[in-house]
Amino acid sequence: MKKTIIALLACVAFAGTAMAAPDVIEMKRGVKFDHKAHQAAAGECTKCHATAAGGKIEGFGKAWAHEKCKGCHADMKKGPTSCKECHK
Repeated sequence: MKKTIIALLACVAFAGTAMAAPDVIEMKRGVKFDHKAHQAAAGECTKCHATAAGGKIEGFGKAWAHEKCKGCHADMKKGPTSCKECHK
C-alpha cells in the first residue's frame, strides 16, 4: 500500500513538468526558441498564445513569426531582427 501511494504521489508531482513546454524549442530552418527566456521577458502568455493556458499558437508560421516575433523584438529593442540572427 505504501509503495502504491508513493508511486501515485510521484506521478502527480511529475505530471505538470511532463506537460510543460521545453526550455528550448527547435523550430524549422535552424531557429531555436528559448521559451523560458521569452516567458520571463513577455510576462504574459497571451502575448503569443490565445489564452493564458498556452498550447499551440493558432496560425503560427512564417508570416506570423515574422510579424509577431520581429515586431516584438523591434518594439523592445532587444532580440534578433535580421534573417541570419534567427536562421543559423
